[in-house]
Amino acid sequence: MQISKGKQQRAQRVVVYGPEGIGKSTFASKFPNPLFVDTEGGTDQLDIARTEKPQSWAMLGQILQHFNLDQQGFKTLIIDTIDWAELLCIAHICSEAGKAGIEDFGYGKGYTYLAESFGKFLNFLNEVRDKGVNVVLLAHAQMRKFEQPDETGAYDRWELKLSKKCVPLVKEWADMVLFANYKTLVVEVDGKKKAQGGQRVMHVNHHPCWDAKNRHGLPDELPFEYGKIAHLFTVSVQTPASAPAPAPVPAPVQQAPVPTPEPASAQYPVPAIAPALAPVPVPPADGIPPQLMQLMSSAGITVDQVQSVVAQRGYYTKDTPICNYDPKFIDGVLVAAWDKVVEAIRGGNN
Repeated sequence: MQISKGKQQRAQRVVVYGPEGIGKSTFASKFPNPLFVDTEGGTDQLDIARTEKPQSWAMLGQILQHFNLDQQGFKTLIIDTIDWAELLCIAHICSEAGKAGIEDFGYGKGYTYLAESFGKFLNFLNEVRDKGVNVVLLAHAQMRKFEQPDETGAYDRWELKLSKKCVPLVKEWADMVLFANYKTLVVEVDGKKKAQGGQRVMHVNHHPCWDAKNRHGLPDELPFEYGKIAHLFTVSVQTPASAPAPAPVPAPVQQAPVPTPEPASAQYPVPAIAPALAPVPVPPADGIPPQLMQLMSSAGITVDQVQSVVAQRGYYTKDTPICNYDPKFIDGVLVAAWDKVVEAIRGGNN
């Protein structure tokens, strides 16, 4: 058993949420050497490094998998925004199960699948953080009616704009939860009360009216400026040279794997792709949906490879153009289970 003492410097997991237009993306762009995964396309006016916009949950998984294999010198991974990423997850779960909406599962099962998949997504982001990369999740805020079990009456409070089962997962995952909002002062002018101000501030500790936390002893309220927390990210994250090497673990005895069935809709689609190679460009093909084209380009899969594996499975003949496939087949089989399509292609060397 290895025991360590004292503080440990590690990359941090940060959640920043607030109303639209307050400047969350601009704030996040000040983090050390950031790379944005722009799920909603709201960073066009910022001079930043960004990946291509993920059009599906499977494509988001591929982007993160590539980044986990090769960080290319980036020190901060920013997902902008996490509530739009949740929508991709919901669409993926519903598509795999053939449901029109998350409510169609009945008895809250759809939200259970969503929470399971989202939990695996957060666990995967822990792997990125373990590589020494800060992970920042941006989110919109929404106001909900809240009622304490031991109190009478209810009141409004700000929360992350996520489903109720995903909100606690994200809050528990984060090292810091920062709530950005406008500070409004009420003043009395000529006997009438009027609102003035509009200064942007961030709240970093829990309050009955919002969720927030930090582990650095920060004051309750700070100006919404990265410089106010920059000192928390200036320390180089390294493994101490004096740390003893872990004892070797004996190789386990190989046994036949025992399958453990799990609902396909609850699996986070991080495909087992080969170590980072330059993506093979996919030649333009008229009529192929952009969502499928982006998945093919990201994985380096050609049109001929897709047609071959589809023909092998007996769906269409080899010479059938992808543009002639049924859109439901493209969305429900190719896009929804893209990681399995890639596995079939690479496994068969098509």
